[in-house]
Amino acid sequence: MKIAILGYSGSGKSTLSKYLAKEYDLPILHLDRVQYESNWQERDRQQAIEIVNQFMTDNDNWVIDGNYSRFCQQERLQQADRIVLMLFNRFACVHRVLKRLRKHRHTCRDDIADGCTEKVDWEFFWWVLYKGRSEKRRNIYRHIKLTYPTKTYVLCNQRQLNAFKVNPFDECFLSN
Repeated sequence: MKIAILGYSGSGKSTLSKYLAKEYDLPILHLDRVQYESNWQERDRQQAIEIVNQFMTDNDNWVIDGNYSRFCQQERLQQADRIVLMLFNRFACVHRVLKRLRKHRHTCRDDIADGCTEKVDWEFFWWVLYKGRSEKRRNIYRHIKLTYPTKTYVLCNQRQLNAFKVNPFDECFLSN
């Protein structure tokens, strides 16, 4: 099974991807680990694309967590058997980001590159609240739902996420 997880920052993509990878015994790739090297330095784009391509080539099954349209997003979506969109509201995402900050303050999460200590600056906070929810981004998610309606599952709140974890890929979460 190939699972692509996309959605708003702070919605819980990495947490859900870890859960599904463990549940189905799948290799996992966190695109934040691809995007960043130590100290939040951005990786060379071509090198990042090669990492994603290699991961998809080397694994018959996988979970890939993250948006990053320039990192083979079209190929990921086409290959995926299941696409999960995590479209939580902005306040739920801010709450989750602050909760994550409290939990991982001064440490590196396992879904981000080594040497990237947890931080929330005003730029990221603004991204979670507004900039990351642009009309363009909303249109990308709409396009995904329209293009892949039979394999796109949409989760908009904690109640839906809890139900999804009990019965993953139930038809009630399909976008159509």
